[in-house]
Amino acid sequence: MDITVHRPGELTAADRAAWSALQRARPPAEAPQLHNPFLAPEFTLAMGACRRDVRIAVVREDGVPAAFFPHQRTPAGVGRAVGLGVSDCQGLVHGPGFTGDAGELLRGAGLAVWEFDHLAADQPLFAGGAGTRFGSPVMDVADGWESYLAGLRERSPKFTRTTLAKERRLDRDLGPLRYVHDERDPEMLRLLMAWKSAQYRRTGRGDRFAKPWITRLVEHLFHTGPGEVRGLLSVLYAGERPVAAHFGLRSAAVLACWFPAYDPVYAKYSPGLVLHLAMARGAAEDGMELLDLGRGRKEYKDSLKTRELAVTEGWVTRRHPVAFGHRMRRAPVRALRNTVQGRPELFRPADALLKRMGRFRTGG
Repeated sequence: MDITVHRPGELTAADRAAWSALQRARPPAEAPQLHNPFLAPEFTLAMGACRRDVRIAVVREDGVPAAFFPHQRTPAGVGRAVGLGVSDCQGLVHGPGFTGDAGELLRGAGLAVWEFDHLAADQPLFAGGAGTRFGSPVMDVADGWESYLAGLRERSPKFTRTTLAKERRLDRDLGPLRYVHDERDPEMLRLLMAWKSAQYRRTGRGDRFAKPWITRLVEHLFHTGPGEVRGLLSVLYAGERPVAAHFGLRSAAVLACWFPAYDPVYAKYSPGLVLHLAMARGAAEDGMELLDLGRGRKEYKDSLKTRELAVTEGWVTRRHPVAFGHRMRRAPVRALRNTVQGRPELFRPADALLKRMGRFRTGG
C-alpha cells in the first residue's frame, strides 16, 4: 500500500472529493454505516479545527485514493478513532473490493496501536481487533413518515399511544406546538448545551461540554454549511417556549442522533420523545433514510428503533511495546465497564448511585 499521512488542512480538494465519492460508492440500503456523517471528511476536518492531534492516512493505488483512515495520535504512536468517546461510527472509508493489511496500514500511519469504540460492522481489515460487539439502534424512515409510524404502532403500541397523547396534552396546555427541523439561532444551541450539561450533572455523568474542544466542535459543525454533511439543530417549541432540542450530524442519507435534551420543567410531557418523533418526520421529509440513535442501552431507543446495526470496540496493534502497554492499561477498564453496562442487575444499582451523586452535586 502507498500510504501518506496528512494533517486535515493539508488534504486537497480532490482528495476530499474522492473521500466523499467512496462514501457514495454503495447505496445506503446496502451499506448504511458507510453513509454515516461521522465517517465523512467534514467531521474529521471539524475535529482538526478543534484538536491538533488529528491525522489522515491516505492509501493510494496507482496514484488514485483508494481508502482514507482518519485518526488521532500521540507522539508515542498511540492511535485513537477520530472523536473517540463522542463519535458514533468509526473506521476506514474505502470502496468496494478494497483489500489491505491492518499491520501495514498502522505501520504506514506511524501507529503502534489504534483504538476504537464504535467501529462500523463492515470493516474486514480490522476484524481481528474487534473485541466486543454492540447493537446501534436505528429508525428507518426510507419508506416515509407514515410507514415508520404505522410500524411503530405495531411494534410499540403502548409507547406510541402514550407519546402521542402527551404530544396532544403538551399542545393543549402550552402550545401550539411548532417544530423547527433546521434551527439556525445560535442562542438555541447555547440553550441546548446548557440543558445537556445540567442533565449530565443531574444524572452523575461527566459533563462533555466542560471540555472546551467538544463545545468548539459542536459550534464549528453548527456553523458549517450549506452542504449535505453538517450539524443540524432541531427544536420543539410549545407556544414561544423551547421545550426540547437536539443537535446531531447529518449526511444526505443519515441523521446521527447526538445531543438530545429538554427543559426538565416540562418533563411530565416527555418532550424529548415528542421531539424524536418530530425529527423522524422531518428527516423523512428531508430525504434521509435513517436516524442512528447510537450505541447504548436506553428504553426509549428500544421503543423507537426499527432495527439495529452493529458496532464493535477494541483495538488493532503491531508488535510494539507501546501497543502492549496501552492494552495493559485499557483492557481492565473496558472489561469492567462493559460488564456493568451489560448486566441489568449491576447496571441498575450503579446508575442509581450515579443519580444520587448527581442530586447531591447539584443540590437536588
